[in-house]
Amino acid sequence: MQNIANTRHADAWNGWEGVHWAQNPARYNAIVAAFTDEFFQTAAIGESDRVLDIGCGTGQVTLQAARRASHGHVTGVDLSAPMLDRAQADAAREGIANVKFEQGDAQVQEFPERAFDLAISRGGVMFFSDPVAAFANIRRALRPRGRLVFMGPQAGGPDSAYANATSALNPHLHSPSPAARGMGSLADPARIRAVLDQAGFTDANIRPVEALMDYGHDASDAADFILSQGPVRFNLQGKDQLAVDSIRDELRTGLAAYETSSGVRIPGAVWLVDAARPHGELG
Repeated sequence: MQNIANTRHADAWNGWEGVHWAQNPARYNAIVAAFTDEFFQTAAIGESDRVLDIGCGTGQVTLQAARRASHGHVTGVDLSAPMLDRAQADAAREGIANVKFEQGDAQVQEFPERAFDLAISRGGVMFFSDPVAAFANIRRALRPRGRLVFMGPQAGGPDSAYANATSALNPHLHSPSPAARGMGSLADPARIRAVLDQAGFTDANIRPVEALMDYGHDASDAADFILSQGPVRFNLQGKDQLAVDSIRDELRTGLAAYETSSGVRIPGAVWLVDAARPHGELG
């Protein structure tokens, strides 16, 4: 792995939180699956495109991009070795050859200049310690008029559907887990636009997208999965089993209001962002 600027996140994503994602990719991918079609429609990957996937995680989006760029190539970059191991195994199992995975920090990774037609990220660009430097580094890896497309969460707020469904957790969530630090750093569209402007991108388009997010087969299944996730597990550590069982019961009750015939579906919202490297830029 090359130089690392985001050392705390590197430690976190190579620790127990990264392992949990690597062990449960289908569950984590299901949460945001309803946004994926619109994400790829915006990305509009061509069959000969060279694509860079930032914060690729376990590689679901990277592999989908590689299928679309069937005569091109896709590079996935992430800090997490456990997640990249899973991505590489899935690529081999599915016989996808026009893809490679690199462990690195996109904020400082030495990407070849003007090597990519498109940089994408489905939720992996919120964690940079210096987002302007990170996006400027990504911009230099794009050809002139190369595009950046990424997705990130909107601020939920205390009255959001997710907050209502999981209100049993609210008194117990005092601080973000190590891997979750910075998750809301790009939740404000004005902040997104300012960062992209300072990083040298132009023609930024930021639009809201809403969808139903899949949290499990039923309220009990969803409660168990949410309790296993890093931010919740981190804040509940040290509580005795009776207290955790009580929280689980209350959480299950809140999630039951969102049960449907196809599982627990909670309304959610993201920002879908599209920007470009300026034409004729020299640097």
